[in-house]
Amino acid sequence: MPELPEVETTRRGLAPHVEGRRVIGVTLRRPDLRWPIPEEITRDLPGQRIDAVRRRAKYLLLDTAVGSALLHLGMSGSLRVIPADTPLRAHDHVDIALEGGGKAGRVLRFNDPRRFGCLLWQAPGETHELLADLGPEPLADDFDGDYLFAMSRGRSAPVKTFLMDQRVVVGVGNIYVAEALFAAGVSPLRAAGKVSRERYRQLAQEIRRILGHAIQRGGTTLRDFIAPDGAPGYFEQELSAYGRGGEPCPRCGRPLKQASIGQRTTVWCGHCQR
Repeated sequence: MPELPEVETTRRGLAPHVEGRRVIGVTLRRPDLRWPIPEEITRDLPGQRIDAVRRRAKYLLLDTAVGSALLHLGMSGSLRVIPADTPLRAHDHVDIALEGGGKAGRVLRFNDPRRFGCLLWQAPGETHELLADLGPEPLADDFDGDYLFAMSRGRSAPVKTFLMDQRVVVGVGNIYVAEALFAAGVSPLRAAGKVSRERYRQLAQEIRRILGHAIQRGGTTLRDFIAPDGAPGYFEQELSAYGRGGEPCPRCGRPLKQASIGQRTTVWCGHCQR
């Protein structure tokens, strides 16, 4: 599933081609993805200028004066800005036609083979229910180790599960939690409430560093993710822990352990992470 760096890579790739352009039409090739596509998408979005492309957690928002189209890529979704006459591929479910772009015009095309993504609507001045209870952004100023320490007090769940709770902090999925815990030397099995303030400060620092670097590298290509320009992400080549169960630890050389925590595969070093 695309995580925060992949979604931010998508946002940055789309913004120069979408922001400031007017929507001249919307084509739905099916009425639903994960959920039914609301009528505002075809009723209110056409004729509006896209003022900004924003990201909140793993969601993208196309902001207009009358509301925002809210998109999630799901497990395998992708967005591309392409000439309107580009032949359709399987699972090309939505076209948002944009003004300009030459004789053929251009469309923002949403492809989603598994249909776990979504296209919804957020009215002006409102916060969609999917966004209402989300925690802070991990790259924002209000996210730091002191915040994590305060939120973790009294929690007995593993620290990995705690960090993947979107009400605590958004967008830090399985890949990047594993990498941050490895970099900070914290065992994913340790109870969240038993991690010290100083170690949370280090963890927050590593989360910010790793996410920022992954964004620079274009995300992590695992299974289905491809950036809007068709390029893969390259952070996969630099993973220290995720997906490397049984391989030598990059630090001590001992085999990396692997287990399931919260129904997610977890890899860590039993010697370097305490």
